[in-house]
Amino acid sequence: MKSIKIVIDPFCFKQFEAAAGSLFINFDKQAFADRINDFYLAVKDNGGLKDGYAPFCKHLFIENFTDAISAFVEITPENERFLKSAYEARRENELPVLNRFLDRAALESQLGVAIGKAKYLDIILYSKAQVQEENKATGFTDPNVDIDYDYGIVSVKPQDADFETPMQPITMMRNSLGKEQGGSGVELVREKYMDSVAFWSKYATLK
Repeated sequence: MKSIKIVIDPFCFKQFEAAAGSLFINFDKQAFADRINDFYLAVKDNGGLKDGYAPFCKHLFIENFTDAISAFVEITPENERFLKSAYEARRENELPVLNRFLDRAALESQLGVAIGKAKYLDIILYSKAQVQEENKATGFTDPNVDIDYDYGIVSVKPQDADFETPMQPITMMRNSLGKEQGGSGVELVREKYMDSVAFWSKYATLK
């Protein structure tokens, strides 16, 4: 019987719907989970599993086997006029926060910019224990709870780098809140926050 150690958490399901925009993964969810599970089993014992922002968070970096485009681009004098902002929550229990993004359709139609396929997928993982804790705090149920998995995929970030790019400042702030507000309860570290500000002052996500 195949060993299932990686599952897709329902929090990530929305990325497999076209409405996800630049984060859309046009791939069958189960086939995607199977491929990441096989990759995890192949690399987890030889350095392929990378540490994230907290002990329960890990990353896998895999060559992009989908047609997903890069999730963010550099801000330039030409495209900065297309920057937009909106208060957004990723699901009902979260506090909406102000996000900044570039209008992909405007970049393509008015500037003639072609957003290319990302070179890598950053697979963001949370441990099963963390998933259960957050579900308990927010009233959600883990459909994978009966599976003896190691990690659940909570997000997929298409990008051109095979290493972690800084979490957005507003996401770091939300994560520092309690789980009941949609955060993970991890204390904000000023140095990492300032690194994030430096990066995201130059880049913006696509939508």
